[in-house]
Amino acid sequence: MGEIMGVGVSHYPGPMVPDTHMAAFLFRTLQSARVPEAVKDPQSWPVPMQSEWGDDRGKKAAAEHRRRLIGAFRKVRAEIEAFHPDFIIVWGDDQYENFHEDGVPPFCVYIFNQESYRPLMGIERWANTSQNVWGEPPDQVFSVQGHPSGARFLVRRLMEENFDVSYAYTFRSPNGLAHSFSQTLLFLDYDRRGFDACVIPFHVNCYGSSLIRSRGGAAHLSRGGEGEMDPPAPSPRRCFDLGRAVARVLRESPWRVVLMASSSWSHAFLTEKNHGLYPDMASDRRRFEELRAGDYQKWRDLKLSEIEDAGEHEFLNWVCLAGAMAEMDYRVEIIDYVESYIFNSNKCFAVFKK
Repeated sequence: MGEIMGVGVSHYPGPMVPDTHMAAFLFRTLQSARVPEAVKDPQSWPVPMQSEWGDDRGKKAAAEHRRRLIGAFRKVRAEIEAFHPDFIIVWGDDQYENFHEDGVPPFCVYIFNQESYRPLMGIERWANTSQNVWGEPPDQVFSVQGHPSGARFLVRRLMEENFDVSYAYTFRSPNGLAHSFSQTLLFLDYDRRGFDACVIPFHVNCYGSSLIRSRGGAAHLSRGGEGEMDPPAPSPRRCFDLGRAVARVLRESPWRVVLMASSSWSHAFLTEKNHGLYPDMASDRRRFEELRAGDYQKWRDLKLSEIEDAGEHEFLNWVCLAGAMAEMDYRVEIIDYVESYIFNSNKCFAVFKK
């Protein structure tokens, strides 16, 4: 019988760069011609956002944000190491990195022995700096160990459970892993002690209707985001049921497995009703209370339209995890819930056990 532990984290890239650049997503939004000038004035922002922005454009708040995020990652790493998994399955999303116009699967499991990836490439495109906090070269190559036997078993068994899951043996992107996976690994080894766990990346097409149209990000805030909406992401119900199936088949396996969801929740640049300036705080707080109460089933019943309205596209990764934890009847231990108006998203860190 297999053993399972659940983990939820964020892959928010802010801790990669100095505090002065952590609010880069907001800086970029404030330069958009699509954002009304009236709402660009900090005096028009919610009071907590004004306080977070302060008189230093968020530098002091960035230091505290980093402290909490990295502190949570250290605790998650300690839990993983104490569990001694054979491999980690990470539900993450691809934002126009490996999946483009030539093919976008709802789900995709990566099968490989070992792969290289470059998580520091392209920082300057979103952070207006090429500097990272480790002082490493932008083209620094990292390596990740896969678990091909576990990945093949997972795909085969999910197909038997009537989930037509795609799979891939290699990456299209020259950077390798999509950033949802690579930055997760980067932060689990923030202290650069090495992190040699075997990993099976499990892609979820979270961006769905805006993936190609907005290049998997904030292109809609520039002049390149026009056009008809793309086909949708898989529904919360499908993601939840897939998570249940993953837990069910792994429970029958010989392995110890960590099931991990990696994503922030509501993203400012996806929350169009807030002009891309700050996340949907109210919606994320509802999700957090449901999580804290262990009411995972409510996430299955969410509508894709309400998730997209709240800018919670990436939350589908957590819905997969919730399905698995419902199947296992696991309780949740909240490590931290970190809200932010100016650092693009709200983040949750949690561990799930018997």
